[in-house]
Amino acid sequence: MDKAKIWVAVVAAALAFPGHAAGPTQDELNHADSSTEWLLPNHDYAGVRYVNLDQITPENAASLRPVCAFQGADLNRALNNPIVYAGVMYVTTLYSTFALDPVTCKVKWKHEWKPKGKEANGSIKNRGVAIKDGRLVRGAQDGWMFALDAKTGRQLWEVKAANAEKYEALSINPLLFEDLVIIGPSGSEFGVKGWIGAFKLEDGSPVWRFNTIPDDGEPGAETWGEADSRLKGGGGIWTTPALDVAKGHLYVAVGNPAPDMLGTARPGTNLYTNAIVVLDVRTGALLWHKQAVPHDTHDWDMPVTAPLFTASIGGQQHEVVTMAAKDGLMRLVDRKTREEFYSVAVATRKNTDLEPTEEGVYTCPGLVGGVEWSIPAYSPKLDMMVVPAVDWCGVFKKEDEARFVAGQQYLGGSFTWDPVEKSSGWLTAVKASTGEELWRYHSSRPMLASVTATSGDMLFTGELTGDFLAMDARNGNVVYRYNGGGAIVGGVISYAVEGKQYVAVVSGMAAGFWLGTPGSMTVTVFALP
Repeated sequence: MDKAKIWVAVVAAALAFPGHAAGPTQDELNHADSSTEWLLPNHDYAGVRYVNLDQITPENAASLRPVCAFQGADLNRALNNPIVYAGVMYVTTLYSTFALDPVTCKVKWKHEWKPKGKEANGSIKNRGVAIKDGRLVRGAQDGWMFALDAKTGRQLWEVKAANAEKYEALSINPLLFEDLVIIGPSGSEFGVKGWIGAFKLEDGSPVWRFNTIPDDGEPGAETWGEADSRLKGGGGIWTTPALDVAKGHLYVAVGNPAPDMLGTARPGTNLYTNAIVVLDVRTGALLWHKQAVPHDTHDWDMPVTAPLFTASIGGQQHEVVTMAAKDGLMRLVDRKTREEFYSVAVATRKNTDLEPTEEGVYTCPGLVGGVEWSIPAYSPKLDMMVVPAVDWCGVFKKEDEARFVAGQQYLGGSFTWDPVEKSSGWLTAVKASTGEELWRYHSSRPMLASVTATSGDMLFTGELTGDFLAMDARNGNVVYRYNGGGAIVGGVISYAVEGKQYVAVVSGMAAGFWLGTPGSMTVTVFALP
C-alpha cells in the first residue's frame, strides 16, 4: 500500500472513531495478567487479582500514606471496581462515570446517564465499567447499556439490553472480548428470569443469549416442575464472568432460585441456579455445568467462578476453577474432568442440610452469609488463595405458599438475623494446591471488599468499619491500617504509574442491613513516600 492510501486509511479511522484512545487492544487484554495496570474488573480474564508489583512490602508498608482522594458525591452502595489504563482511572457511581488521574485524583471528565424509564430494584447498584479499543461500556439500573469514548467521555451508543419492567438491572462490570460485550442482569430476589448475553462492541446489537433459567424445551427445563415456576425463577448474575482465553471458555456464576425459601414452589434441582455454567464465549453454547447448591432454599448464590489457574495436585498439573458460594464453602474443581479436589469452610456452617420450616430453622450461614461478591485473590508465588467471607447466622422461615408482588422481594418466606453484634467476617488463606488452611484473619464485621495480592507478598483489602488493610500475605498480619470514613465493600486494586506502585480503595455506603460505617463514594489512593 502506498503512502497516500495509508494516509487515507488513517484519516478514515480517525473520523470513524474521533477521540478514541488506542486501547487496550485485545492483545493487551489477553496479557493483562502480566500488566501492572488494572485492565479488567479482577485484573485479568482469569480473575486472579494478582499483580507483579513489589515496591510495597511487609517491611515498608507501615510507611504508606494517602496521596489523594476523590469523592463522587454519591450515597448509593459503593461496590465499584476501578479500571486503570494509560494513565487514567475509570470509576462509576449509580449513574455517573468518571475519568480520574490515578496519581492526583483530579477529574479528567464526567459523564452523567439520565434514566430512560423505570429503574429496577434499589438493592442493586453499579459495579463499574469495562474498556477496550478506546471504548468504555457499562450498564445501568434502568436496563440500558451504553458506550463512552474513553478519552473524552462522549457517548458513542446506547441500547436497551435488559427489561427493568421485569426488575432486570445491569449492575456488573461487563466483560469485553474481541467484538463482544458480555453482561447479564441481577435481581434474583425480585423474580427475574435470568440470562447472560453478548452484544456487539461496535453498536450494542445482540449476538447471543444463554438462559440461566431454561425456556420450554431447553436442557434443564425439566428440573423445575411446573413450567410457571421458571417464569420468575431467579438465576441473576452478580459478578463478571472469568474467561479462559486460549480455549474461549466463559465461566459464569449463576445466582439463586426464586422464591428463595419455598422449595415446594419449584420441585427439582432448579438448573442453572447456584451453578457454574461454562459457555463458548463466541456463540453462547453450553459446554458444561456444575451445580454447587441444588434446589437451594437459603439464598445461597454461587457468585464466584474465579480465579482460574493451574495447580500442581498429586504431582500432576491441573487446570482448575474456584467455586465459592454463600453456603460458606470454597471449592476447587478440575476444568477438564469436573472433579472436585476439595471444599474448604470459610464461614460457620450449621444445620445446612435442613430446609426452612414454617416454625423456623436456625442456620449458618444466614441469608447474607458465606462468600458474597468478592472473589478470592490467588498468589502463584505463594501457592495461596485468600477469600473474604461473612459469618452471620439466623432463622429461616418458609411461607405456606408463594406470593409474588411486583417490585417486592419474592422470598417465599422470611429471615431473622442474629443481632448485628454477632456478625463478623473472615479472611481465610489456603494452600491452593491442597486446601490446607494457612492462616485466618477475623474481623469484627463481615468481610465484603475485594482482595488483591502482589509479588511483594502483600494483600490489600478493607472492612465495613472503613479500615483499609495492608497485610503480610505470608501470615495475615496487618502491617498498615487506615480509616477512610466509609465502609469498604467494593474494589481495592494496585497498579503502577511511571514505575511507582499505588493502591486505590473505594469506600462509601453498604446496604442498610450491613450497618457499615456510612460515607460518600470515595476513591483514596495510597503510596509510599
